[in-house]
Amino acid sequence: MNKCAKHPVWWLNQAHLVNDIYTGMLNPIMPFIAGKLGISMAFATVIMSLSHIFSSLLQPLFGFFADNMVRRVFIFWGLIFTSIFISLAPASHDVYILILCIILGSLGSSFYHPQALGLVVKFAQNDAAKVMGIFIAMGSIGFSFGPLLSAYVAQYWGLSKMPFLCIPGILTAFMMFWLVPKISGFEAKKSDIKFSVAFKDILKNKKLQILITIAILKTLITTSCSILLPFLWKSMGYEPFYIGCILFGFIFAGGLGSAFSRTFEKKAGTANIFYTSMISTLPLMIIFSFTYKHFPHISEIIFILVGFITMLAQPVTMVMAQSVLPQYKSIIGGFINGFSWGVVAIFMSAIGFVAQAKGIMPVLVTVSIIPVIFSSLVKYLFEDKKTEQI
Repeated sequence: MNKCAKHPVWWLNQAHLVNDIYTGMLNPIMPFIAGKLGISMAFATVIMSLSHIFSSLLQPLFGFFADNMVRRVFIFWGLIFTSIFISLAPASHDVYILILCIILGSLGSSFYHPQALGLVVKFAQNDAAKVMGIFIAMGSIGFSFGPLLSAYVAQYWGLSKMPFLCIPGILTAFMMFWLVPKISGFEAKKSDIKFSVAFKDILKNKKLQILITIAILKTLITTSCSILLPFLWKSMGYEPFYIGCILFGFIFAGGLGSAFSRTFEKKAGTANIFYTSMISTLPLMIIFSFTYKHFPHISEIIFILVGFITMLAQPVTMVMAQSVLPQYKSIIGGFINGFSWGVVAIFMSAIGFVAQAKGIMPVLVTVSIIPVIFSSLVKYLFEDKKTEQI
């Protein structure tokens, strides 16, 4: 192993940041892409749902292949696909080309995440929860810079210049190819895991059912806000870069929540992290609904706080899930980090049409009620008190 490859988690973190910059680029500029192509908010929501479906719903499948191979093909080609096709999408002059680029770019993200999640745990030297928190935080930070970058380019250079943004991603992919050590160098062995057996083991496990449900509900909040609110702000006359800045604050705060998750967990307890993350969103969203028209800056602070609170339990959810069935780390990573987004994306298509008919804020407040109801499931995670020691 060469000297630069001694810190593989560091390189995986950097690639995660860059990959998720691309996955975060479309949300703030989609209202303006929709305006250029003459499509409605509801149809644009369907297109964004496709993005999440192909970037997320298939992650458990790719996680299965990642757990059964000793090559790094997914983390390399995943970043290549994401950077090229997501950058091309905003410059499309045809809705079908737009959809094709979004699907291919989203598949790239779906390639990257499960294998990277598995490798992070494999290469972690000490506290797996802390390492996972940093890895997730890097993705969240990248996801937060995506809106900022795309909105800046869209407003000051134009959507036609977006394809140039693929260059950093391609360079990072090649750097990762050379500097992340081969899996075989860490005594990786090809397993005999069977697809059907793995999925059956995961889906019939009560604790994993609850953790996957929690991941879905938290994703429902972040996705609904990220997709719908840019349309609300555009209708209020906000410029692309300003929308991008607000989304940056929201997602960046989520990254901080992930980064400090372990610290809060040690002080408040694992269960309280879950309860706080699931229950606090509703009162915050209600305050947002009463302030966004007349006190926009206050509402933006509240919105950013929603991002922090929602992501606070994400690393805890991931590490607890992977500790339940550790032989399926990449697959479970795909469920928590990907499948949950895919499930939400399916519902987002309907949510977009409801929001267009009934209004965005009533939909967001209603969506925020759901995690509160399901927070009653948290207590079942701790029937065996030993699970708090992860």
